[in-house]
Amino acid sequence: MNYRHSFHAGNFADLVKHALVLWLLKTRQAAGPVLVLDTHAGAGLYDLTGDATRSREAEAGVERLMAAADRPALIEALAAEVTALNPQGGVRFYPGSPVLVARNLIPADAYVGFELREEMAGLLRESLAGFPAARGEIGDGYDLVLAEARQARGALVLIDPPFERPDDYLRAADTAAAIVKADPTAVVAIWTPLKDLETFDGFLRRLASGTGAPTLVAEARLRPLTNPMKMNGCAMVVVNPPEGADEAAAEICGWVAGNLGDTGARAEVWRV
Repeated sequence: MNYRHSFHAGNFADLVKHALVLWLLKTRQAAGPVLVLDTHAGAGLYDLTGDATRSREAEAGVERLMAAADRPALIEALAAEVTALNPQGGVRFYPGSPVLVARNLIPADAYVGFELREEMAGLLRESLAGFPAARGEIGDGYDLVLAEARQARGALVLIDPPFERPDDYLRAADTAAAIVKADPTAVVAIWTPLKDLETFDGFLRRLASGTGAPTLVAEARLRPLTNPMKMNGCAMVVVNPPEGADEAAAEICGWVAGNLGDTGARAEVWRV
């Protein structure tokens, strides 16, 4: 599965991921300054008149979100970020995690995003140019994030690989384990697609055996897991989830599944 950020920007999975990341950031900020680390940052900001027009996933995702009424608070918080980036109206620009986080940093916070591809790293730096507390770096985020995490306590780490490589599930689980071993107070949020239960269960088993830490699994299934070649849903897996994470994840995943999914769509939030 090749998950290009620009092609899928603003889809249902982005809504789940970014609404929860925004909540995690706000929650961590209540305890003091936060360092946010992002292993696969992408371009940072997306023009939905580009690659996303071919997939039309933004039409079924963020465009429906912005047209919806009676949005719950955590979905409304993400909608407010989209509105701020589109002052002329409409939904042309959508924030990736780098811009979403950078816009919400407060004094003493910092963001570091890693991007392996040189072209994307250049776009990442451009998107963060107006945010002095945020920076983009080129390189393998799986490796580089560990060095950054070892220098800070209580980092919030986002692992969001494109799943272009067959070992992404293994490296995501092992990187999370190494971070938590280096800093048991770190919060690690891992995004994964939901294609088939065998792959996902194997990932969770490896993660649990490596971290030994409390872990929350938040799933939004938009359709039955019958086609392993299709992204039928997504999950956010949070190691060391802060208090209130179960309720926050249920609100976000429940809204996405209930409003954007097919008949029979459902959300599940549980602990490993």
